[in-house]
Amino acid sequence: MSITIKDIAEKAGVSITTVSKIINKKDDDISDKTRNKVLKVIDEYNYIPSALATGLVTKKTNTIGLLLPDISNAFFAELARGVEDGANCEGYNVILCNTDDDPEKENQYLSVLKSKHVDGIVFLSTALSNHGEIRELNSKGFPVIVLDRAFDDEDILAVFIDNVMGGYLATKHLTEFGHEAIGCITGPLKPKLAIQRLEGYKKALKEAHIDFNEELIYEGNFKTKSGELGAKKLLKAGATAIFASNDMMAYGVYKAVHDEGLSIPYDISVVGFDDIFLSEILSPPLTSVKQPTYEMGIISAAMLIKKIKNEELKQLRVEYKPTLSVRKSVAFPADKV
Repeated sequence: MSITIKDIAEKAGVSITTVSKIINKKDDDISDKTRNKVLKVIDEYNYIPSALATGLVTKKTNTIGLLLPDISNAFFAELARGVEDGANCEGYNVILCNTDDDPEKENQYLSVLKSKHVDGIVFLSTALSNHGEIRELNSKGFPVIVLDRAFDDEDILAVFIDNVMGGYLATKHLTEFGHEAIGCITGPLKPKLAIQRLEGYKKALKEAHIDFNEELIYEGNFKTKSGELGAKKLLKAGATAIFASNDMMAYGVYKAVHDEGLSIPYDISVVGFDDIFLSEILSPPLTSVKQPTYEMGIISAAMLIKKIKNEELKQLRVEYKPTLSVRKSVAFPADKV
């Protein structure tokens, strides 16, 4: 049977309150002699305080929750690693909750995290989330930060990228190679993130004096299969190039092109978004819009912990500017070679 705080108090000949104060480092009013006696008993019996019990005293659990849509997506995995490393540097642990892009599951996990008394939450919303729970938590003063996208509420902490600029960079690169029939596989067109990347696509077309063609748009869901289905539709529509709104869908494009007996980049050019590590080892390597993914994870954890500690934040929202990692998945269309 494991030893309890009551057992420690009895063996040291002190009150439970005294032991609790020493464990929680709130022992300024306790003599060195008493403190050393209690610590000796704790060491002798290898006593490990309950995190929950400690939290009830300190009102802190040194734990944050991380909600993300799909840990199997390497982009989210890298974000999660950044959050974890950033939190660990500050002495915090992370509870990871994978929502599977399911708003109901997202709300269930928010309830679980609140019941676990986490000190704050890093939130990557699902595509269909209404964000009501996060807004409510923020309005009550509970520390939350939104990662990889931003709400319209400017008082909610957020770390995100300029998605319009990212869509623009990807499409502009294709227009510079002479492509005019440029297909776009979007994410679900409800969250602003996907809409903004499409806006960037349209901006680059307009700048190149290319008419927008609805037939060259396919609404995907950020998963590989939707990239494959989108590519098949866009190839039939006459696309010579495809901008996929994330790398996972770009991988689906690669599969569809291969299945059709075509080659990248000579038959069809492809640009992705996220620049996850797998994109560099594809054949040919994928040109992709780069996000500073790991850094964004670290920064979000640091900002959240500052909020938890009631420390001053220089800014509530951090927006990164994307760059383009140019590789070998883009070439001039056959009729312009």
